[in-house]
Amino acid sequence: MLSDYEVIPTLATSDIKRARHFYEQVLGLVAHTVENEGVIYNTGTGRFMVYPSAFAGSNKATAMAFQVPHAAFDAEVADLKARGIVLDTFEFEDSVWVDGVLHRDTERGVWFRDPDGNFISVETH
Repeated sequence: MLSDYEVIPTLATSDIKRARHFYEQVLGLVAHTVENEGVIYNTGTGRFMVYPSAFAGSNKATAMAFQVPHAAFDAEVADLKARGIVLDTFEFEDSVWVDGVLHRDTERGVWFRDPDGNFISVETH
């Protein structure tokens, strides 16, 4: 069954050099594997791949969500803002936005875009 195997989220980019700069220099991630098809980044217990595609940025939903403990959330968001990340807000039922941070029940989250327009979030868990 497919549930027995690892899955690797993939994000399309129209410019792999620009994407690598964003993920490595802006977000501070380290490239684990560089292949002709793209770059794989390890994150916590997971990983994801950024790869070249003519369809980059066509997804209007969240493409990837980093799960951050409540205690680390504020520091991570402050670091993103210090690195020049602009937070997106949108209509979200039963939620309140405070300085770009979504508050819903006990959960918090922020959303931003990579250079191709892929939505990335950082959420408490």
